[in-house]
Amino acid sequence: MNRNLVANFKSQLKPGSSQLKVFSLLSDQKWHCRTYEGKQVASEQYAGGGGIQGLERGTKSRPGLHLETKRDFCNICNKKTRWDRWTGQIKPSNAPAIIPPKLADRILKLYDYKDVIANRKRPTHELVIDHRFPMQRWGKAEPSHDINMNENEIKSKFQLLKKDSAGNHNLLKSRSCERCMKTGKRGQPMGIHF
Repeated sequence: MNRNLVANFKSQLKPGSSQLKVFSLLSDQKWHCRTYEGKQVASEQYAGGGGIQGLERGTKSRPGLHLETKRDFCNICNKKTRWDRWTGQIKPSNAPAIIPPKLADRILKLYDYKDVIANRKRPTHELVIDHRFPMQRWGKAEPSHDINMNENEIKSKFQLLKKDSAGNHNLLKSRSCERCMKTGKRGQPMGIHF
């Protein structure tokens, strides 16, 4: 383990943040049970943008990490769980650009506040503006968004997905994309065959 790399990376993370806690756990480059160790470190933010995904993705000012995930049996949880490990390597950031509020408003209005999967009109707080092309395939940080992009550009780049207490379609899409990246076989989220 390169102590300078670890110290340098830690210095780029916000003190007390979930990402710092998760990186501190993974910095030993050993496998860690997400259910047992991860939830103790960063509660529900362990896997999301505040933890694993945010570390892996990076930011405009910080590189990402090469992380591995597997399913394995945890003797403490007494069941198969997800495990994560940092390989010790960094990679270029592929962070998304912030969607300016004016553009976000235009996207919501263009799609008439309907999520793409159920085609159901929803309140703004139950929608997430999602990229059609998965971030795992970008390979670099996303450039800033032009608030004046035309409707065709918006439709080719963004979609609306639901995020409410009953579920999160963005998570379904992400899991399908992750499987495709690992296996080379296109996923079938919600049984939809492409």
